[in-house]
Amino acid sequence: MACFLVPGGEAVVATIVTKIIEKKENQVLTVKSGEKLETPEKLPFSRKLKWLTNLLWGGAALLAYEHVWHGEVEPWFPFLTAAGNPEDAAEMLHEMGTAGVGMALLITLIWVGMLGVAKVIEKRPETPRLKAK
Repeated sequence: MACFLVPGGEAVVATIVTKIIEKKENQVLTVKSGEKLETPEKLPFSRKLKWLTNLLWGGAALLAYEHVWHGEVEPWFPFLTAAGNPEDAAEMLHEMGTAGVGMALLITLIWVGMLGVAKVIEKRPETPRLKAK
């Protein structure tokens, strides 16, 4: 009924943190002359954090669409059909605590796996490329 709110809330927090880290990384990478230093060997953490925000926003949007499709979200207040009835609200909160948290954790675990793969790729020695004749 409202499980999309949990990954959506995590997406909001992750987006704010991404913006803060991006700003700090840009300050660190700026030299006195105003030019940016480039480090092509490693991806900045803010870019990796954007992967998480993209996964979370996409998942929340798909879940929200599914709930609109099934008539659980309305365009008028209180927006969620379960929020109008206290018994349904308890069921909605239970769903948010189980399915919503579970989905947010799964998305975050997938992102952690992506970080592991990226770390392995970054540590690989660069192989010389052959020139085409």
